[in-house]
Amino acid sequence: MPGSPSETYDLAVLGAGPAGLAGAVTAAELGLRVALLDAAGQPGGQFYRHPSPATGATRPEALHHDWSTFAGLRARLAASDVTLLFGHHVWTVTREAAAGLAPSGAPLPPQWAVHALTGDDPDHPSAGEEPGSGREPVIVRARTVLLATGSYERHLPFPGWTLPGVVGAGGAQAMLKSGLALPGRRVVVAGSGPLLLAVAASLTAAGARVPEVIEASGYLGYARRPGALAANPHKLAEAALHGTALLRHRVRLRTRTAVTRAHGTDRVEAVTVTRLDRDWRPIPGTARRIACDALAVGHGLVPQIDLATALGCATRRTADGTHALELSPLQETSLRGLWAAGETSGIGGVQLAISEGALAAHAIVSRLTGAPRAPLSHLRALRRRRDRGRVFAETMTAAHAPGPGWTRWLPDDTDVCRCEEVPAGRVREAVADYGARDARTVKLLTRAGMGWCQGRMCGTAVACLAAQPTGTPATSGTPVTSETPAPPTTTPPDRRPLAAPVPLGVLARLPEPRPAPQDPPPAQAPPATSSSPPTTSTTPNTPDAPTHPPKRTPRTEPDHPTGHPADDPTEGHPS
Repeated sequence: MPGSPSETYDLAVLGAGPAGLAGAVTAAELGLRVALLDAAGQPGGQFYRHPSPATGATRPEALHHDWSTFAGLRARLAASDVTLLFGHHVWTVTREAAAGLAPSGAPLPPQWAVHALTGDDPDHPSAGEEPGSGREPVIVRARTVLLATGSYERHLPFPGWTLPGVVGAGGAQAMLKSGLALPGRRVVVAGSGPLLLAVAASLTAAGARVPEVIEASGYLGYARRPGALAANPHKLAEAALHGTALLRHRVRLRTRTAVTRAHGTDRVEAVTVTRLDRDWRPIPGTARRIACDALAVGHGLVPQIDLATALGCATRRTADGTHALELSPLQETSLRGLWAAGETSGIGGVQLAISEGALAAHAIVSRLTGAPRAPLSHLRALRRRRDRGRVFAETMTAAHAPGPGWTRWLPDDTDVCRCEEVPAGRVREAVADYGARDARTVKLLTRAGMGWCQGRMCGTAVACLAAQPTGTPATSGTPVTSETPAPPTTTPPDRRPLAAPVPLGVLARLPEPRPAPQDPPPAQAPPATSSSPPTTSTTPNTPDAPTHPPKRTPRTEPDHPTGHPADDPTEGHPS
């Protein structure tokens, strides 16, 4: 029985998207016992989201431009002996002592305990059902863990963003891919990032009218790094594919422009779009209206690293102000035995995620078996492919980073935190009158971020407002003059001890944890280069830590300053 105390896997993979699938099938093909957990009922993640068989969809590939890659991964998964644990909502991961002894009589190395809830999505209980009722706790134990938990959408609020018909750009694509449903018939697509082009192309292919794609950034950032484009020609092919689709449907692309207000009563009926300067401040006199019955808006993606930060993994600040995991050259986090792949280390696309998942699997196999099980040429090729993809990812992140002046379109009466109905004015009051200088202090003073989403929707906005200088409120009537700074780079990542809602009754039924072992010396990530922001290392012994946090032993003089060369299957060989 999966999750029974007597069963321990070699590897538990959390997330069945591209990175998780690649890691799971690669590790299983190399001989490891693998468990694959995901909250959804089928593999694919957000990128390869597709209708369930019950919908009767005959051509799910029609809404994907790279379906053959997923089909190959799914075929490998079906042919493997990976234990599939779908419908499992992981809420925390802990370290514990392993039961039993090794053949030599020595204690077994510590293992990971993955805590999950089975059943329907605890975020969306069935009608008449209490949140979390009927869910059963499951503990899956493994010698190693691969985090492939993906990302979630970043939202920058504006007046009218709570109207029905205003959805996330990724949410609109998810509705279409999984339910074959459109958010409206005339849909404006807005925000920032390459996802907008893919969303607009998908919506038009499904029959929606997209009058304009509103991109707050520009595309000159890519031109400044032509080497990143040259090393990733498939990205140019993707852009050409989406661009051709938009031209065919006569969709206009507007850059340096943002939706600054949505209008309507029972539903969105129109949006106001305004030209922006290079810092994303609205330019007076440039506002105009576009009629629509839906708005798909999103300003990029944020790595989903809650499980890792709760354990104390080191993070780094990305060019767009988010936090990603700091990893070794072989995808290991700062905690030995915990690897990560895909968007947990930064947003970079499906091909990068697959390369990282496969590379992490090879590293895990090498760690557990003591020797690589693949030709060195293949491993070197994986690393080169990963490195090329990461260069493009950094270019993309910098090109679409939100400018510091976006709060100029946010008046005081607009709700920033939807869960707790906290308007921007109350956040500014906490900053100006009570001295709040970070999102955590604002949360304590206003409850912003204390709701059901735990700050995933409002976190960026609250952090930006908290970083504003006092006496310079960015209301709609304020002249566009002084520059509003971005959140300081010292702001730590959000710490959510529970990655999913957990009923108290479930916590009460948990068995007593095994004694937490002393953690071995953590892997030391590569030193930051001049272009890399400083690393932020979170510690697990804070009030936000999980109920049974692992103990950490500081390492003052790491044996291998660039990771675990002894475990590197390509170490000692020219790459």
